Amino acid sequence: MSSIKILADSTCDLTKELIEAYDISILPLMISLGANSLKDGVEITPDEIYQWSNANGETPKTAAPTIGDAVDFMKPFVEKEMDLIFFGISEAMSATCNVLRLAAEELGYKQLYVVDSKNLSTGIGLQILRAAELATKGYSTEEILTDNHRINEKVRSSFVVDTLTFLYRGGRCSGITALLANTLKLKPEIVVINGKMEVAKKYRGNQKSVIMKYVKEKEKELMDADTSRVFITHSGCPEDVIKDVKDYLHNLQIFKEVIVTRAGGVISSHCGPNTLGILYISN
Repeated sequence: MSSIKILADSTCDLTKELIEAYDISILPLMISLGANSLKDGVEITPDEIYQWSNANGETPKTAAPTIGDAVDFMKPFVEKEMDLIFFGISEAMSATCNVLRLAAEELGYKQLYVVDSKNLSTGIGLQILRAAELATKGYSTEEILTDNHRINEKVRSSFVVDTLTFLYRGGRCSGITALLANTLKLKPEIVVINGKMEVAKKYRGNQKSVIMKYVKEKEKELMDADTSRVFITHSGCPEDVIKDVKDYLHNLQIFKEVIVTRAGGVISSHCGPNTLGILYISN
């Protein structure tokens, strides 16, 4: 029986420590700063993206990995004849999942199983860690995929953005919407529904107070969450804000783990700095 290898793309926003602890291999997406195409998390950092974006008045373009990169990424595991379970960013947002399928075709490899996370950031990460834990416990590939099918649509991902400037630059909202929101100091909550980003609530005020209001309004939903873990994922928020959110979630005494991660280059490119989200699996 083949061993199982969990693979993912760089939009999963897991920390280096989690990636190493769960033995996950990450395929970076591409980020283009003008003519320079760089690998997310390998050749470019979010802070460098913000600097470039503010200096040039535009948001970097993001793209799926090349088929060549995907082939090279898979080869070591193909040679070991492992079952490969790949968790990719929502297919409604990116061609990454399909690139992996095409790479497997090029390699003539039948043991690749592509999971459309229908999500982004640690909404993917939650699914990855669950699958990795099951693999460690000796579950089969089929059992892991069945479990994911059961919980895939129960993953809850949302975040509050500080400014719509980056979403506007990336073509995710109109200039008028961004101008009005920024002028009125509106901070929209973005939620992932059916693999796509949608605007839910709109908050007003400074980002610190908005974030705490957003988190507290999640309490009822959090009480009905899977207790394994909850993610606080941010794109460069002040430490005191992150600490307040973490303390609040700890004090609810619901989750075994409250994990803080920083969003990678792709997510940061679209959301901009001072974005923070709470991500978990609902029961």
